[in-house]
Amino acid sequence: MAPTTRVFVGRLAELSVFDPLGEKVGRVRDVVVTFSATRSRPRAIGLVVEVAARKRIFVPMTRVTSVEGGQVITTGLVNMRRFEQRANETLVLAELVERPVQVRVAGELVEATIEDIGIEHGAARSWSVTRAFVRKRTGGSSLNPFSKRRGETFVAPIEDIEELREAKQAQSAARLLEAYEDLKPADLAEVIHDLTPKRRAEVAAALDDERLADVIEELPEDDQIEILTGLEVDRAADVLEAMEPDDAADLLSELPVERQEELLEKMDQGEAEDLRRLLTYDDNSAGGLMTTEPVILGPEASIAEALALVRKEELSTALATTVFVCRPPLETPTGKYLGLVHIQRLLREPPHAPIGGILDKDLEPLTPDDSLGHITRLLANYNMVGLPVVDESGALLGAVTVDDVLDHILPEDWREERHEPDVDTAQPAVGHG
Repeated sequence: MAPTTRVFVGRLAELSVFDPLGEKVGRVRDVVVTFSATRSRPRAIGLVVEVAARKRIFVPMTRVTSVEGGQVITTGLVNMRRFEQRANETLVLAELVERPVQVRVAGELVEATIEDIGIEHGAARSWSVTRAFVRKRTGGSSLNPFSKRRGETFVAPIEDIEELREAKQAQSAARLLEAYEDLKPADLAEVIHDLTPKRRAEVAAALDDERLADVIEELPEDDQIEILTGLEVDRAADVLEAMEPDDAADLLSELPVERQEELLEKMDQGEAEDLRRLLTYDDNSAGGLMTTEPVILGPEASIAEALALVRKEELSTALATTVFVCRPPLETPTGKYLGLVHIQRLLREPPHAPIGGILDKDLEPLTPDDSLGHITRLLANYNMVGLPVVDESGALLGAVTVDDVLDHILPEDWREERHEPDVDTAQPAVGHG
């Protein structure tokens, strides 16, 4: 069977990539193309390949020896450094697919939407963009996936496509999100971080509030501010409500006071009060680090009830490890804090027993003014994942978890710079592009 010389990028996506010995390198996530004023056709310069631990690397097209049998074969010469998109590069699936364009048909310009991009193998292992699979737009918004699918589809030479290089209209992100629907929020955040500001805004608009909230929590601060300020006020308030209170407060603190108040006024009153309280504390104090929504039960609650609560999918791993026991009311600020129970202890006790009988009362709770250094030492000394924060009357205000502490002790740019350990690979490195 002869190697494929023409292929649509949509068919390349998700294909496995192998070295000459049959060892799997990863799977194709996208294709990188570049435009030039001196060339009529964009050039496909490489593949974005997802390898172990969701890491994305760049594999130049010059290292692709064949595309056949539902797989991509390479020379084995790849650079295991993380892929970072350059200013002159465009991602086909992330940026070109779903782009509204004009297509010249019989001398007339027709409104259409890019459905897929075809690339073709040339001399010296070079690949060029030669055609596009497009769908005529029949009216309605280009952001509506249902309206565009009613139109006729056809394949057009790339030379007949106008406005391909730069989108002049709003672009849907449905196909992009479909391709990445299996990603965890942190991994999707990394994909979104690499997009252009315009495309980031389009992706944010397409995500539901809960998913967007989870993604924003994993983005660098600049991206968080950019996305939130680009949303309508009502939607921005909904997204803040869906975020963890401590993360939402951190984000609000970076906005002008007028914008803070505007958003807080649109939020649920209870949620807004929690955030206002958090905003009064120093960022590097227990009050500034804590979440106001830990797992809280009264002492008479059964161990079975406690296990049912920590089993909830929406709870983070760190929050699910510890149950805090208080007198009513059981919403922060609570009644008197009595103690805590780790999930391991819950699993060792009979389900019908009251949780108040197995409390750990020896651990001194934090106060809102306790420093980051003090919190870090307590977590390390007692091998804890979460610590209670109480006020002067002994009422529980919230809890500080180890993931929030890590966010503050890691370098400020750790999300941006993607600090990585050295990778030992037997594969010789080649330059990106």
